[in-house]
Amino acid sequence: MKTYIVENGVQASEKILTLQAEGYEKEHIYLFAHDENRSKHLTEHTNTKGIGLKEEGIFDKMANIFVSRGEQIRTRMTSLGLSQHKAMELEEELDEGKVVIVAQ
Repeated sequence: MKTYIVENGVQASEKILTLQAEGYEKEHIYLFAHDENRSKHLTEHTNTKGIGLKEEGIFDKMANIFVSRGEQIRTRMTSLGLSQHKAMELEEELDEGKVVIVAQ
């Protein structure tokens, strides 16, 4: 698994193209932004995969209804296999307006 931090949507698109050239399929590339609307827009624009019930699990999905956006993001990152510590580090980058890409 690889993680990348980029500054904006243009850099995210470029990194995703690079990952595809390396053999990663879009279904295994996940994009995170702290703002939920920005995250949705970038995911749609780059045609990457959203975190669904399969990745997150039903209990985490239900629990995320009652927690902060930061906690939701960390839960989603750990559902992909990142450690809690790494998810916290990446979420701090998101707090600064950056975009995180996770490729499996």
